[in-house]
Amino acid sequence: MSNVYDWQQAIWQYLTQDLTQPLRCHALLLKGQQGIGKFDFARHLAKSMLCVNPTVKHAACNVCQSCGWFEQGGHPNYYQILPEALSGIANETIENIESESKPSSSKHKKKPSQQISIDQIRNLTDFVYMSGHQSGYKVILIYPSEMMNNAAANALLKKLEEPPEQVLFILVAHHAQHLLPTIRSRCQQVTMPAPDVKTSIDWLTQQGVSDPQACLAAAGLAPLTALQFSESELLSQHEQFIQQIGMPGQLNPITLAVAMQQLDLSIVVSWLQKWCYDLVSYQSGGEVRYYHYQKSAIKALVGEMDIQACIAYSRSLNTCQQLAYHPLNARLFLEEIFISYMQLVQKT
Repeated sequence: MSNVYDWQQAIWQYLTQDLTQPLRCHALLLKGQQGIGKFDFARHLAKSMLCVNPTVKHAACNVCQSCGWFEQGGHPNYYQILPEALSGIANETIENIESESKPSSSKHKKKPSQQISIDQIRNLTDFVYMSGHQSGYKVILIYPSEMMNNAAANALLKKLEEPPEQVLFILVAHHAQHLLPTIRSRCQQVTMPAPDVKTSIDWLTQQGVSDPQACLAAAGLAPLTALQFSESELLSQHEQFIQQIGMPGQLNPITLAVAMQQLDLSIVVSWLQKWCYDLVSYQSGGEVRYYHYQKSAIKALVGEMDIQACIAYSRSLNTCQQLAYHPLNARLFLEEIFISYMQLVQKT
């Protein structure tokens, strides 16, 4: 990307008031919903700090040698740490790519790690404590930072406790509450803005998305994830999912579990969480946040169900979301939550 997104302009101006002066902190924590452009923002900030000829708006010039090194992935003053599962896509928009599920070519092939290991943090030592190229700033980007295992998080904490001069850590997190409190306390925390629905739809339309509203609903109102959905099979799978859960009379939990088992389980659970959120929201206040185009189906379901039971079921999905990241039988996992949902909506 050559610039920050429209909905990030205000926070960009705040953080880059004067990049020629020493920063007010040695660590930034950019936190917020997945799919709103935090990673792109962090990279653009790092690139601009390293640029030798930034623009009047403190953005990278994109023409100097430093910018060239950055885009080629070889800047001597920039260090990026990602889980193994996200490696190899350092110069792409990855907040949405990481959530796209693809079946493995071999069920015996070891899956790349989703965690950031202690070795990755230990490898920072020479970079952090040696002088930077041309005595400039050094920038370390860790994404998503909540994926550090306990050993890695404690190793990073030691570096944050005694930071050398002219080193900036940029931590990007979808779920900042999962970071150690001691790490959070040593960072300047920045809540990254999410665009409103109209802004997201306008942006998706500019990107050539034919059905931005459906894509946005499938992506939980995250525009970058919605763009990825529009370019993959996930949107059609999401439509199949919504069609069945929106019409309980046609819902077959076994068939739906088979159809969804190849997807990232956390995505499927999140779809169901957002659907249940709209059920409760409509019953309590007549509002629908995610599935506006399914409002009539939501209205029909709410009129026949025990809303307290729906709230209890929604809470159970929070536990399911945590379990979705652990090795398990995907089909049986989905069958259980779909059968529970069917029992919920078919109660009179």
